Amino acid sequence: MFFASDNAGPAHPRVMDALVAANQGYASGYGADAPMIEVRQMIRDIFEAPEAAVHLVATGTAANALTLATLSNPWEAIFCTPMAHIHEDECNAPEFYTGGAKLALVEAIDAKMTAPTLLAAIEREETRGVHGPQRGPVSITQATEKGTVYTTAELMALTDVARSFGLKTHLDGARFTNALVSLGCTPAEMTWKAGIDAVSFGGTKNGLIGVEACVFFDPAVSKQFELRRKRGAHLFSKHRYLSAQMHAYLTDDLWLNMARQANAACARLVQGLEQVEEVEIQFPPQSNLLFFSAPRSMHQRALQAGAVYYVTGGDPDSGPADERLTGRLVCDWSCDHGAIDRFIAHLRQ
Repeated sequence: MFFASDNAGPAHPRVMDALVAANQGYASGYGADAPMIEVRQMIRDIFEAPEAAVHLVATGTAANALTLATLSNPWEAIFCTPMAHIHEDECNAPEFYTGGAKLALVEAIDAKMTAPTLLAAIEREETRGVHGPQRGPVSITQATEKGTVYTTAELMALTDVARSFGLKTHLDGARFTNALVSLGCTPAEMTWKAGIDAVSFGGTKNGLIGVEACVFFDPAVSKQFELRRKRGAHLFSKHRYLSAQMHAYLTDDLWLNMARQANAACARLVQGLEQVEEVEIQFPPQSNLLFFSAPRSMHQRALQAGAVYYVTGGDPDSGPADERLTGRLVCDWSCDHGAIDRFIAHLRQ
């Protein structure tokens, strides 16, 4: 009953097999390996973007920070929500890699910024001339850290606002594929056709050991990204092991199938939780993670039975039995439906 994080799940066996196969003989380093040529074309085909620049890094933090550094200047503000990865989970890496660009927080509803709240945040900046931060790129987390998903219409509304100020838009897609299968759209529709300029195309949370693709729909920025990646110590010498993972991921729709499995497991959790008295689901669960509120006594039963997940709002071990605490549940591709049913049963006791 492990629901703490999709980062904690196993890599898919096909990914492991691909690494073993890649480990034969010699291969050029630093991204010049033959599989990377195929990976680049596969990603271009998936996104319907034949000119896109595609580069691999090993972590989501590197993907976001290096991409935003490529899109911004040190004196600019990067617009994001308070719940964005780049604000909550990356230890000021975007500020570090950009050389000092600040994060400007945009009011969110269910962890999503809206066109009006983005407009208000942008208008607040660049109002003091040389004395204040200048307006910079917009970063959107898809799916959000609360499990909600922007529709393509919502993305278009945000990029329209950004474009009206001449600003670029970055999509933090750590759970890109979970959002994609939730919407039932194409990668192109969720990115450049909606006005997105660059994507952190995540794989680590969706069954890989550690690979993210940085995709720029304007190839003119490719050289700058390559220099930033090298200078920032994120260019792998034995790059073929990154390429091998991503190649396996994109072959025969493995990336889509794993996300479908994770989303289906989360939907099963939602269905079960909705049948338990005193449990309240806090945000519209649209991908592979959800938040629920329940009395401390319920959390104690589940945790003591071996469930692993995050509880916030108080100490689950001590306090009034009826005090409500929040739990975060995350499903990965390997999530066992039997474990889900056992977890629900423990809450019901």
